[in-house]
Amino acid sequence: MLAPPAVAHDAQPTAAVPQGWKYPFACCANFDCKEVPQSSISERPDGYVIKGTGEVVAYSDKRIKNSPDGEYHWCAHQAGLDAGKTICLFVPPPSY
Repeated sequence: MLAPPAVAHDAQPTAAVPQGWKYPFACCANFDCKEVPQSSISERPDGYVIKGTGEVVAYSDKRIKNSPDGEYHWCAHQAGLDAGKTICLFVPPPSY
């Protein structure tokens, strides 16, 4: 069975969430979110680091969201003066 194609504001289906999921409109405005590899996000004591921009998003920041599928998803302005500025960052739960 084929999964329906995801539209710009939908996360792609994964093994954890085979039907995919919708990014909240406040995070994406229908086009600003995408799944990113774990290697593009790192952690340090003061927060998550977006490696492509060097931006640090504090662990307590309201832009940090739980990832429904256990993958990293980055929502950022893609053009204009705020290019690369994080709107939301979906992170997997911490592993133990």
